[in-house]
Parts: sequence; structure tokens; C-alpha cells
Amino acid sequence: MNELPGSGSETALAARSVAKRFGAVVALDRVSLDVRRGECVALIGESGSGKTTLLRCFNRLTDPDEGQVLVDGSDVATLDPVQLRRRIGYVPQDGGLLPHWRVRRNAALVPWLRGASDSSAQADRALALVGLDPAALGERWPRELSGGQRQRVAVARALAASPDIVLLDEPFGALDAITRADLQAGFGALRRELGVTALLVTHDLAEAERLADRIAVMHQGRLEQVAPPAELREAPATEYVRTLLARARGQT
Repeated sequence: MNELPGSGSETALAARSVAKRFGAVVALDRVSLDVRRGECVALIGESGSGKTTLLRCFNRLTDPDEGQVLVDGSDVATLDPVQLRRRIGYVPQDGGLLPHWRVRRNAALVPWLRGASDSSAQADRALALVGLDPAALGERWPRELSGGQRQRVAVARALAASPDIVLLDEPFGALDAITRADLQAGFGALRRELGVTALLVTHDLAEAERLADRIAVMHQGRLEQVAPPAELREAPATEYVRTLLARARGQT
């Protein structure tokens, strides 16, 4: 698998001194991060901190200007981006369902692209995994679903081809509080059951604490701290992390 020095068999995702600029804006400032196999790491920070840019480096929706990005020990710069994206589950911020495709076909997208003969069956299994009845909903249009149901379909699509790695960009951010809590609980249980490695972008510290094994706090393109939730609360490493925690507690 083109294993590279320092990647480690237990490391599913790795960024090594990754830098990215968009014109005069520094989106990533030599960021290094490892995500272990089977782990969920949440990227948290204010808008413009570099969270989504870093996430998208792992499926080559963004290519860094400097540094190295590894998936399962392979340098993604050496991999075909289309094939890479078919290997990794991805849930964009708005769900990204195709409005002119019915639910089952949306969920079957990646298995179908990979030439699976049973893509519809894989889609139905994934829909059932996320708590949707494929018999009742499979032939509906996305516009006929609630916001929570559409996000469940987006997660099902990301899981349908049984990927080892899933990237999620604020997947529950646009939902009401009750639906968001329900989907968070369902995804957390499902991820643990399947043993999927997950990198999750969120602006919600409570969501990060609920779902992630470790939280990576980003600010102005840099990583401020990477730690388990309890350690982050008890020993914030920088003033920015302390401020973030205080805001989340409703303090000034």
C-alpha cells in the first residue's frame, strides 16, 4: 500500500506540516494531525479557522500548497482523486443529495460508481443502518423528506460502500436541537458498531464532546490543542482554548 515512514499501521489519516493559502488568506499554517484507526476526531473552531480546508485535504477536494497528507499510509498526492473519494465516505455540510434522484438512488451512488452489482441492496442496508425504512422511503424524492431524514440519507450514502474512513463537514449543524441530538446519538452508536474512523468538522463544542474521542481546536489556520474532551476542559493549552470553553459554558 505504499506505506510511508512515520505513518504507522494504526494511523488512518495524517497531516504533516500542511499549509494552504487562498490569495492573501492563510487557511492552514503548517498543520500536523494524526487520526488513529477507529477513532473519531472533531475539528472545532470559529468560521475561517481552517477546519473544512483541512478536512477536504484528505479527499483531495483541496490540495495543500505544502506538506503531506496521508490516508492509510499513502500520500494522497500520488492517488487518483476520483478513486480516493470513492474509498472515503463524505458528508458535506448541506448533505449534498441530488434533488433529481430518489432516496435509494442517492444512497446507492458510491456503490454504483464503484460498479457494484448490488448497489441498491447496499443502499437499502445503509438506509436501515441510519434508521430509515427503505421500503417506505426509498422511492421518495429528497424534497419529500424532513431535514433530519435528508441528513440520515446523506450519512447512509457515505456508509453504503462500507468505507473504513468517513469525513463529515458540520453534518448536523442546520437541524433543530431535538433532531440534532437524535442524529448525534444515532451516529455515535453506529460509528462505534462499525468501527469507522471519522473526522468531524463542527462549530458545536457539546457535539464534539459527545461524539469525539479527541478534539482538535483550530484558530487562524493553526492547531491550538488536540486532546480528549476531559483533558481539554481540565487543562486548556492556550488562551484561545480557554476562551472557547468559556463561551461554550455561556460565560463572558
